[in-house]
Amino acid sequence: MALTVVKIGGNVIDHPSMLSQFVKDFSQLPSPKILVHGGGKIATELCKKLGIETQMIEGRRVTDRETLDVVTMVYGGLINKNVVAQLQSVQCNAIGLTGADAGILPAMRRAPRPIDYGYVGDIKIDEVRSETVKLFLEAGIVPVFCALTHDEQGSVLNSNADSVASAVAVAMSKLYEVELVYCLELPGVMQDIDNPESMIEEIDQASYVRLKDEGIVNKGMIPKIDNAFSAIRQGVSRVIIKHAKNLTNNTGTTIK
Repeated sequence: MALTVVKIGGNVIDHPSMLSQFVKDFSQLPSPKILVHGGGKIATELCKKLGIETQMIEGRRVTDRETLDVVTMVYGGLINKNVVAQLQSVQCNAIGLTGADAGILPAMRRAPRPIDYGYVGDIKIDEVRSETVKLFLEAGIVPVFCALTHDEQGSVLNSNADSVASAVAVAMSKLYEVELVYCLELPGVMQDIDNPESMIEEIDQASYVRLKDEGIVNKGMIPKIDNAFSAIRQGVSRVIIKHAKNLTNNTGTTIK
């Protein structure tokens, strides 16, 4: 049986009209399916209001204890439950989850060297409780994961949403044929970022090396595609990078 794992980021979460349309489109995808979401800008804005300094290193959030409290409230509470409520409004029966719920996503706190990111977790992919997730799917319930995991020692950990989506997809590939969809603010991977007609339809390992050498694929797109290839090597059938508004059609960049 085919399973679709969809990841959305801040470009959807931060815009109510985009989120509303995405929810309608997601509800039209055939089941079984899983949704993973990022945190958007809300956590950063709340930290500012509370006088908590936001520290970023190479685009990644440093999560001290105060920041962990904020991201737990925002990711696992405000955003997650808002998404679930909107899915219910379009008759898509969903349940909001952190990785700590039912112990589904155990992780290890990242080593403090060379950079101490604080309460940030790297997921133990081999220990993801895929059979538990399967129970939800078989009951007709859509799991909606935020980017929180747990260390099995009593602490929630902040994890990268792309990594959560990849780990869930890899774990579920032992039970299903899995397609992983990364939604972003572009139609796919672009040959020319300023030309909307320049989307690259397929990328394999050989073309990926060339695209990086030419500087066409750079910065934040590199870890996303690295993640995609890693997922495929570990059993995911197909990875697609596309715009959220194209969720229900076949456009996008396929990673092979």
